[in-house]
Amino acid sequence: MIGYLNGRVIASDEASETITLLVGNVGYEVRLPHIVWRELGVQRVSLDDPAELELFIYQHQTERSPKPLLIGFRNEMEREFFTKLISVQDIGPTAAAKAFTMPIRTIARAIEERDITTLTKLSGVGRTKAEKIAATLAGKVAKFALIQGEEREIPEAVSTDELRLQVIEVLISQLGYRRSEAVEMVDEALKENPGLETPEELFDAVYRARG
Repeated sequence: MIGYLNGRVIASDEASETITLLVGNVGYEVRLPHIVWRELGVQRVSLDDPAELELFIYQHQTERSPKPLLIGFRNEMEREFFTKLISVQDIGPTAAAKAFTMPIRTIARAIEERDITTLTKLSGVGRTKAEKIAATLAGKVAKFALIQGEEREIPEAVSTDELRLQVIEVLISQLGYRRSEAVEMVDEALKENPGLETPEELFDAVYRARG
């Protein structure tokens, strides 16, 4: 399975939001979700001066669809959120890529708050599908709703508590919070909810506390 590609953009098709990424001597056709296409600005890349690009890849291939479909993301968080989205019944990789028209923070907030109106603004998502997305994923994507800023390096561990440490590290390294902010949010959530047992539960408590 292909999980990561780093190469030069040698072709792009705005209609399908697809690029050809040259890695070594092999050109990979990669579909970009709309928000990724827009943020990377690959439609403005000059093929006389091809841009270097690194992408985290989700590869989809089945017996019914033997041709590999590669979908590219700027970071692992985007790819992880995408895998959550395609776990919803009747939402396949192509439909999910098409629906990816807002930052994942916005989509995740809408899911956690069961904001059906916002979810119906996603491309190809009507009310029935929006309700299904919210029903399936509410309570499972709180950490994505907390994304802030760009990714940073993981700092030294500040606690021996595995659950606390794991959530603090994600808040800092993947969601963009400062160490002091992450520690304060996690400690407050644990104080108010001493019975939490999983990272998902703790992320949900942190999100609810942030309001």
